[in-house]
Amino acid sequence: MAASRRLARKLPSIISKHQRLISPEIETLEETPEISTSPASIPLDPTLPLLPLAVSHLSPPSPLPALPSAHASSPTSLLRLLRRARHHPRLAPLDLHLLLAAADASSAFRPDHRLTSLLAARLAASRRLPSLRRLLQLVLSRPCPCADDSIFACPDLLPTFRKAILAFATSGDIPAASEALASLRRAADSPLPAEFYNIILHALARLHRHDDAIRFYGEMTSVHRVALDAYTFNILINSSCRVEGVDAAMRWFEEMRRRSCAPTGVSFNTLMRGFFREGRYKEGLKVAYEMLQLGAGLSVASMEILIGGLCRGGEALKAAEVFAEFLVDAVVPEGFDCLDLVESLCHVGRVDKAVEIVELVLERNRACCLSVPAGVTVLECLMKAGKLDDVCRLMGRMVGEGIVPDTISCNCIIESFCEAGMISDANRLRILTKEKGFAADAATYSMLVQGFGRQGRVKEGEAVLDEMLDLGFIPNIVAYNRLLDSLHVRRSLQ
Repeated sequence: MAASRRLARKLPSIISKHQRLISPEIETLEETPEISTSPASIPLDPTLPLLPLAVSHLSPPSPLPALPSAHASSPTSLLRLLRRARHHPRLAPLDLHLLLAAADASSAFRPDHRLTSLLAARLAASRRLPSLRRLLQLVLSRPCPCADDSIFACPDLLPTFRKAILAFATSGDIPAASEALASLRRAADSPLPAEFYNIILHALARLHRHDDAIRFYGEMTSVHRVALDAYTFNILINSSCRVEGVDAAMRWFEEMRRRSCAPTGVSFNTLMRGFFREGRYKEGLKVAYEMLQLGAGLSVASMEILIGGLCRGGEALKAAEVFAEFLVDAVVPEGFDCLDLVESLCHVGRVDKAVEIVELVLERNRACCLSVPAGVTVLECLMKAGKLDDVCRLMGRMVGEGIVPDTISCNCIIESFCEAGMISDANRLRILTKEKGFAADAATYSMLVQGFGRQGRVKEGEAVLDEMLDLGFIPNIVAYNRLLDSLHVRRSLQ
């Protein structure tokens, strides 16, 4: 009831504050009524659309409050104001309006490239595409002071237009992106790099407009004489793989070489993935070997595509052979995880082959290629097969290389050893893993105490029990007595 009364007392002020937030122009007119008649007020540009901002979905107040002359006298001062007002709840949505108002107030006001680049980044991030188009018009009509009234354009004009073209293309507005690219082409002093054309080309490919992408590529080569790069052909190779098939992508790959563009790892990876997707594993392997012959090297992504494609296609044994060959030749990149390969081998019942892969990795000192889940997968398969001696040996080698299983996995292994009467091996593994950072819990010590008790090894069991007590794993005397009884269970039976 007290909370309800406090809320009732605060409700009028909350409503009033909400009204001021949703109608800032009302507060402005109430507090400064002379603004509407003052000749120094800045009128709102009637051609400017409403601002669909994440900060505020409201239209800006009309008219805008008059800015101090110090804030609108130069692009530097306005840039300083906009940077400070970045998170302001009322000024942040009015960034472009303030720029346009400053431009309308003085015909000599010319925004520099730093100011326009900042506004382009903010408008693109908030998806204010109509406002972004209006900014580009202002940039073209009021050249940057760096141009210095010469025939040459500002050398830093490209970043502003790049942000705009990327925003238009990302939103799917290809005509607006093409229009901005054409305006930049007319304003720039030199031919544009392929990077600007690749933005639109990638957007067309992402929208599954493959025919339009090929048509746009034709314009790039025949009309605009663009110096193509590897990114251009990588986009076309990827799009062709998804739409027409890997054979069409190979034609673009040959076109790439004909134009003296060196293929990158992305080019080979895209072709390799395309071959594996169509079940053409031999040709996919040829791509991998060609990468090595050309000196491109295999990346982590290349190995994941190669091994993963073979395993998903039912060629786990072939994948194991290829991985072992590459591991011996020292071409497997650091960071590649053989988990998929190990899981596939265990799934088809070739645990022995999975053990060979793990031992080869450890023998070649490439523990970075063997993650904890991969090692635990092999150990679990060996446990299910009842090969506890192999589990003990392999886990000892893994722990020696710093690959320590998690607590649950270690407890499962120790439990299996205790049930099989291998209590000494279980305790030895516990001590070995403890030196490498393994944190045993109450379940670990309980299983060891019970295991020693079943074998009648009371002294060793009491040592573990005392260690358990020192670590605080025994909450009360009842739990201690229960563990002590389990330790002497064999003696009582005798």
